[in-house]
Parts: sequence; structure tokens; C-alpha cells
Amino acid sequence: MKVGLIAHDSKKKLMQNFCIAYRGILTRHELYATGTTGSLIQEVSNLRIHKFLPGETGGVRQLASQIEQGNLDMIIFLRNPNPSMEEETEVNFVLRLCDMYNIPIGTNLATAELLIHALERGELEWRNIG
Repeated sequence: MKVGLIAHDSKKKLMQNFCIAYRGILTRHELYATGTTGSLIQEVSNLRIHKFLPGETGGVRQLASQIEQGNLDMIIFLRNPNPSMEEETEVNFVLRLCDMYNIPIGTNLATAELLIHALERGELEWRNIG
């Protein structure tokens, strides 16, 4: 499965820890991330990640394009719960696309863990049908 990883600045350390904790699951899947988040994850986990531009320079748009093209199966977007206006626009854009294209998205640690366990159990294999 193809998993997209995005984290706002205030959640980058949490994303690193998440990827360390679930490295065994994530290593069996194709990972895509915005540039800064992807680099930080690789630094601590040694996971192989396809990195786009940093979020503020277009990486979120590149990830969004992958959603629109049907190239991602799941998104983990650890977001700031009190976003700036710019972050809020970015979050709404990604959420809207995930809703439009029926892509599961985790926006906090609880939903990210639910999705990662579903991924491990093969419960997202329905994404491969069609």
C-alpha cells in the first residue's frame, strides 16, 4: 500500500516517534512525505521514503496531486489542532481530497494508530480492488 505522511511543525517529533514505533509495519509499504517531514523521519527510522518538496514550497500540493491520481491509499497527517490560517487552508484542502477520493486519513495519534493497525491486518486491501 502507498502511505502519505504529513506533519505540521509542532507535530514533526510526534511523527518521528510514530514512525519509529511502527517501523516494522511501515517498512512493508511505499511511503511518501513532504520533504522536511520525510527527511526527519528517515533520519531517525532509516525508512525509505519518496520525498516531495517541503510543505510550504509545494510538497502538500504534490501529495494532493497523488491523491487525485489515485496513487495513495492512506494518509497520516499529524496536524496542529490550533492551525494558523495558512495551515487551516492546507488541512482543509487535504481533508476535502481524501473525502472526495475515499482515502482514509488519520489527523491525530489515535486515528493514525487505528489506521496503521488496520494496514497491518490487511483491512485496507479493498483499496486494491477496482
